[in-house]
Amino acid sequence: MRVAPTIPLTPELRKGLTRWSRGRRVSVRVSARARIILLAAQGLENQEIAAQMKIVPRTVARWRNRFAERGIAGIKTDASRPGRTPRVGAELVQRIVTKTTTEHPAHTTHWSTRSMAREVGVSEKTIRRIWHAHGLKPHRVETFKLSNDPCFAEKLEDIVGLYLSPPEHALVLCADEKSQIQALDRTQPGLPIKRGRGATMTHDYKRNGTTTLFAALNTLDGTVISTCMQRHRHTEWLKFLRLIDEQTPPDLQIHLIADNYATHKHPKVQRWLARHKRFHMHFTPTSASWLNMVERFFRDLTDQRIRRGIFRSEAELISAIDEYIAKHNQSPKAFIWTKKASDILEKVSEGVKRS
Repeated sequence: MRVAPTIPLTPELRKGLTRWSRGRRVSVRVSARARIILLAAQGLENQEIAAQMKIVPRTVARWRNRFAERGIAGIKTDASRPGRTPRVGAELVQRIVTKTTTEHPAHTTHWSTRSMAREVGVSEKTIRRIWHAHGLKPHRVETFKLSNDPCFAEKLEDIVGLYLSPPEHALVLCADEKSQIQALDRTQPGLPIKRGRGATMTHDYKRNGTTTLFAALNTLDGTVISTCMQRHRHTEWLKFLRLIDEQTPPDLQIHLIADNYATHKHPKVQRWLARHKRFHMHFTPTSASWLNMVERFFRDLTDQRIRRGIFRSEAELISAIDEYIAKHNQSPKAFIWTKKASDILEKVSEGVKRS
């Protein structure tokens, strides 16, 4: 017949176990084990402790024996468990990862969990678990564009320098066109948002004309000078430059950041700039429109006013754009540029090496 070991407790141990048994600052399991040891120290048998705590005697015996063998450390931590032997070995895992990153099926452009499972002979769940563990998402693709402008570094440093350290007695304006903005009307009325369902909108639409937005963002205070025109030739660009000239203080120099669009370099534009000495053009590198901060404003305009808007005419679209910009200019907020030119060049260099 097995005899449960006697549990002697020093005053210090009893005090500590009593504190644990009250469940303060310890887990529920450790608190229950402390109560088992305290009852065992009172001379109770395993059956009596089990009945009092409404647990099985085997549990009482386990923690009583561990305390007798290892002391308080025996009940504070659980014993390590080997766990189930994995069915998929390291070699197969590596094969799946390699195939995912370096190969693709003969009939499609990328792997799915089903196609990879058929290829290697395991379940979809196994493929999903391995991809998740290795951070692989074959169903997703990210776009990128590296500038091949031979003067990329010089143009980058020039524009970032204007953002981080603008010249005194001058305005830094980021200008561009948002062309072919469509006045779209939906073929059927949508349903409003309600609990458990978002607003709805038909996928098809009616085109009611287009317009081009010319905008210049003041990098200092975030205000926007804008106008809408039918086309975006050099003629319209010249009209916009005249508008900027009219709406800015005449005693300030103007540093205008724009992209390499041929319209911005037309001979008539060059002649106008030669007559207006306070205008200084700074062109972004090829394929680097992200360097122009007005693109950030265009994104907000599209997300907040245009994409889900209903416009039954071109006039409605232009009115909506003008109202949005007027509201923006009432309490403008500048976009703060934080990246240094050296940081951007380092990141671009890494992208060139990977491509």
